[in-house]
Amino acid sequence: MTLGSKIAWDDTVLPFQLDRSDIRGRVARLDGVLDRVLEQHDYPPQIEALVAEMALLTALIGQMMKLRWKLSLQVRGDGPARLIATDYYAPRDDGTPARIRAWASYDADRLEPEKAPFDMIGKGYFALLIDQGQGTTPYQGITPIAGGSLMNCAQTYFAQSEQLPTRFALTFGKAQTPGAAEGWRAGGIMLQHMPKASPFASGDATGEDGLLEPEDILDEDESEHWLRANTLLDTVEELELIGPTVQPTDLLYRLFHEEKPRVFEAQPVQFGCGCSADKVRQSLSIYSAKDIGHMTTEEGIVTADCQFCGAHYEFDPKTLGFEAEASDDSGT
Repeated sequence: MTLGSKIAWDDTVLPFQLDRSDIRGRVARLDGVLDRVLEQHDYPPQIEALVAEMALLTALIGQMMKLRWKLSLQVRGDGPARLIATDYYAPRDDGTPARIRAWASYDADRLEPEKAPFDMIGKGYFALLIDQGQGTTPYQGITPIAGGSLMNCAQTYFAQSEQLPTRFALTFGKAQTPGAAEGWRAGGIMLQHMPKASPFASGDATGEDGLLEPEDILDEDESEHWLRANTLLDTVEELELIGPTVQPTDLLYRLFHEEKPRVFEAQPVQFGCGCSADKVRQSLSIYSAKDIGHMTTEEGIVTADCQFCGAHYEFDPKTLGFEAEASDDSGT
């Protein structure tokens, strides 16, 4: 494998379909994106791992959706890891990259180094939000935190909320290639049974104790195809997922050649943030002049920092809130 082919697959999501069955999927490879996401903050190792896993899930799920604007994943818990939030912005035009950003809020004093990252979340929920932009009603679905990993939370979400059997295989961590500095790499595969309706399946099926299993959703032939694809995915190795020596197309052929895999055009992804001075100003438009006064610094300005990308904004307080004076100030 040449260096050029390795680079060509970095920071991409490759869609595919198994023509022998009604199963679609994605293969994701992240390296530079993940480095950019994590370098914005000096996270402890457990929080870094949670953010890396969420970013990888976001890349896989976001590319699966027919988005016009943004997909968000959120995990909120009562443990030391209070919030993990990620956004996937759909490409603005054909052939342009999708954008991913991520951020975590945590209580450093409560972190227990000997415990697994997932155990730092505690009780809470996993949420998926889809915003198709102005003039549309946002979609939101949630499921309780369970299953021992964020990956399992996502699988449970799709089974319970959307009645779509879904499977992930993920790996991520710091790696060093010859002649290069240490950096984050992540790779994963997502399998999902085709929905019976678009954009989400629906129905009244219920499983034992209210939890849906694939056999509760699929008919006998569909269940057989789903089990076979999952058995094949069980043979994947971490080094195959994370690369960089195995191309995603070669990996799909190795795993699923009997399932007749068909690949589509790969989607490039990059780090990107949707913050702006106008959006900050809009978020402050609900406050009175008195409220804005409490936010004003001794220097006579109102400041705001983006938690995702670190962008810093400064405003004249007279131009903020619903009692704002007209001004050419647009924030910096």
